[in-house]
Amino acid sequence: MHYDMYLGSNEIKSLFHLDRNVTYLNHGSFGACPKELLNTQFNFQKELEKEPVKHLAFDIVKNLEKSRIALSHYVNCDKDDVVYFPNPSTALNTVLRSLKLEKEDEVLSTNHEYGAMDKAWNYLSKKIGFKYINQKISVPLTTKDFFIKEFFKGITKKTRVIFLSHITSPTGLIFPIKEICKIAREKKIITIIDGAHVPGHIKLDLKKLNADFYSGACHKWMCSPKGVAFLYSNKNLQHLIEPLVISWGYDSENASSSQLLDYLQWQGTNDISAYLTIPETINFLKKNNWNEKAKKCRELNLWAVNKMQQELSLKPLANSHFIGQMSSYLFDFKGDLLSNQLEFYKKYKIQIPFFSWNDNTLFRISVQAYNNKEEIEYFIHCFKDHFKANI
Repeated sequence: MHYDMYLGSNEIKSLFHLDRNVTYLNHGSFGACPKELLNTQFNFQKELEKEPVKHLAFDIVKNLEKSRIALSHYVNCDKDDVVYFPNPSTALNTVLRSLKLEKEDEVLSTNHEYGAMDKAWNYLSKKIGFKYINQKISVPLTTKDFFIKEFFKGITKKTRVIFLSHITSPTGLIFPIKEICKIAREKKIITIIDGAHVPGHIKLDLKKLNADFYSGACHKWMCSPKGVAFLYSNKNLQHLIEPLVISWGYDSENASSSQLLDYLQWQGTNDISAYLTIPETINFLKKNNWNEKAKKCRELNLWAVNKMQQELSLKPLANSHFIGQMSSYLFDFKGDLLSNQLEFYKKYKIQIPFFSWNDNTLFRISVQAYNNKEEIEYFIHCFKDHFKANI
């Protein structure tokens, strides 16, 4: 079946609670969760409230283990090498704050990273004194070799950590993380990968990727309920990780075989119902053939890339090899970006993000299975109308 008939159908839209009066092209910021998975979460919450002590004191370990087993099969890692967090920012901050970086150390990153993580690194850099380097990666990206060569221009003898997004948030590009991790391991440099946009977007195989630390969100492209992410840690480095919150698992009399889980799995009373939905989330993806839908979404996004060039004279930031279900576009704009975004939403009922990035302005389109060609054409029409003075 042709993708423009397949994606964005009423049948697919009916799986979600999304407002039919809004054109939602911003799954990358906050993904929508299917109705049946919200019902799954609610059922877990009801079980908790029927017998809170049993659920949180007696059953929590086995229930979380069952969920982690499903997740570990999905991302290909050992079940005791992965632990749940409410979001990748918290997971990654845990790793950042655990590393004993010193004043003479350097952390190499890019100028494409998620703003909140840039802030976390800059905070620690100012506090400790190490150097956080946002290596410039020029656009448009053309080849993996070009990226690797440009990125490693920033490497020095002082580089102790490489921090990279697997799929970048502002620019929507898929970076060659496997190749970077291989070179970093040869140089004995720690790799920390922000994979917030990866699970459910592109295939993730943590064993093949071979990063030291990796965090991904389940509530974005996997479509789980909000508040589910994970942290993966290489076994050989798990002893470095310290909890942000000290709780019962620290220096426990009933320690398990995994210090990572002991330290991080329980950090105070919390509603873990979203974590427990992951087995059903994965089942939802399988029974609805979501891998095939993701491929069709990428096809639609690449169609959108061509349409942006034809209609708006806006070029993509990379060739198709680096593009998945998101694409970002630089455009000329002078004025208050936030107020214009709000005005754009109110006027056209289109949900799409506008960013300031490296002294430039861009917007990003996310294509999920509930989107279709007509919605992208509608956005282009509205963009022309709203920014006609700039086109």
